[in-house]
Amino acid sequence: MAAERWFEDYAPGAVHAFGSHLVDEASIVEFGRAYDPQAFHVDPVAARDSAFGGLIASGWHTGAIMMRMYADHYLCPASSLGSPGVDELRWLRPVRPGDTLRLRVTVLEARLSRSKPDRGIVQSQIDVLNQDDERVMTMKAANLVLRRP
Repeated sequence: MAAERWFEDYAPGAVHAFGSHLVDEASIVEFGRAYDPQAFHVDPVAARDSAFGGLIASGWHTGAIMMRMYADHYLCPASSLGSPGVDELRWLRPVRPGDTLRLRVTVLEARLSRSKPDRGIVQSQIDVLNQDDERVMTMKAANLVLRRP
């Protein structure tokens, strides 16, 4: 689980690496059927004839896996106040059954809120990596984080 972190603990330039999530065929199909029912996400046979040559996870599934690891290992429940949004979301490579994903998060900026002195905004670069250290997804996230009491 995430270490106890407050706004002051997110130092610009710091790199945090964590997580490990094995992506299996059943979870790809289940997520695809529920949220992104394109053939290359839900039908292994039809997926073979797609541009991807086989079953791949929905990008939104990859994002959900990322969010779970991000919440478990990077955000502190005591200080996290949510997020006003993300920028530059990119899916760079397909995620396939058997891939193992992990995160590398780099703190880009940490600035105090001008209107609410009890918190700050942390900007982070998130890289989702597969077992071959290839980036499969990237994005920049903003998080609202309480200052140390």
